[in-house]
Amino acid sequence: MIQEQDRKEKKDLERMMEENRRKVEEAQRREALEQQRREEERYKELEEMQRQKEEVMRRKKQEEDQERLNQIKLLGKNKSRPKLSFALGSK
Repeated sequence: MIQEQDRKEKKDLERMMEENRRKVEEAQRREALEQQRREEERYKELEEMQRQKEEVMRRKKQEEDQERLNQIKLLGKNKSRPKLSFALGSK
């Protein structure tokens, strides 16, 4: 009778330990998935920031190129500024 009760308690204990192990594994799996989701979200944010930075750089270069073209048209030459000569008069 005592042996049977011991076996039953041991079986119950093993069942509880197995259930606890499953719960821990499930919690770890959920945490791993959540961590992965956060990392993917951060990666997408970084990609978007990089894309925006590249777009700003592209626009800035385009504006600089346009400004250079406007200067050339304004001056009518292929130089960014006119040549000026300064002569010193001698007396």
